[in-house]
Amino acid sequence: MDRTSLIAELNSRGLRDEAMTGPLYKRLAQALTGLIQEGLLKSGTALPGERDLAEALQVGRVTVRTAYRDLLASGAIESRHGSGTFVSQRVERIEQPLWRLSSFSADMRSRGREPAAKILSRTVSAPAPEESFLLGLGLDEPVLRLDRLRLADGQPLAIERAVVPIKFLGEDAVSEGSLYDALAGNGFKPVRALQRLTAVTLDPTSASILNVKAGAPALLIERISRLEDQRVVEYTRSHYRGDAYDFVAELRIGDDL
Repeated sequence: MDRTSLIAELNSRGLRDEAMTGPLYKRLAQALTGLIQEGLLKSGTALPGERDLAEALQVGRVTVRTAYRDLLASGAIESRHGSGTFVSQRVERIEQPLWRLSSFSADMRSRGREPAAKILSRTVSAPAPEESFLLGLGLDEPVLRLDRLRLADGQPLAIERAVVPIKFLGEDAVSEGSLYDALAGNGFKPVRALQRLTAVTLDPTSASILNVKAGAPALLIERISRLEDQRVVEYTRSHYRGDAYDFVAELRIGDDL
């Protein structure tokens, strides 16, 4: 939507209608919110500056500033230093069942989205004592530590930090593809896993990687995956964006109720 169309839409929504109740800045904020929710103002669209919009609508600059302040607080718009004010990037929420073990890549493809991964760090070293215990390894058995940013259609969704015994994977087996596919290709397909979910807030570094504000809500998922013979093949800690994921579980009522 160009500037002329935006001004016309805002004026058509009765900003100056005496029958409308509430302060003018509230009505302006509601009108802009409506345009965003209706998809007329797309994610990433640049909004006019305070002075420009105030002059076009013939309202006080304070009115526009206060309306923008409310929209910034609600997350509908975002301010980029040196660039201006933009409609916030909205993320399509993903419903993830907890009763099925599958890879991020498989999940995204099943939804018609294109999965990708960006390697944040990749090292081979001896396991820490806790990792040695969880993975059933000796302290002299090396592990691959693979930290990756997981994306769908270019949108960052999760930070995944996996620890895998080298004997199951090799040092160069995984790059930007599915970890589970790489394990299966080596003959070590995970068949079951235990997951623990914890509500957390993101530290500034993780938030920056996921393109959200520091302190934004997230889900920390710790997963221990096993092979058919019960050996642990993977220990992963992942932070999923709280605004992008809904984890759901199907429950059955027992016969004793």
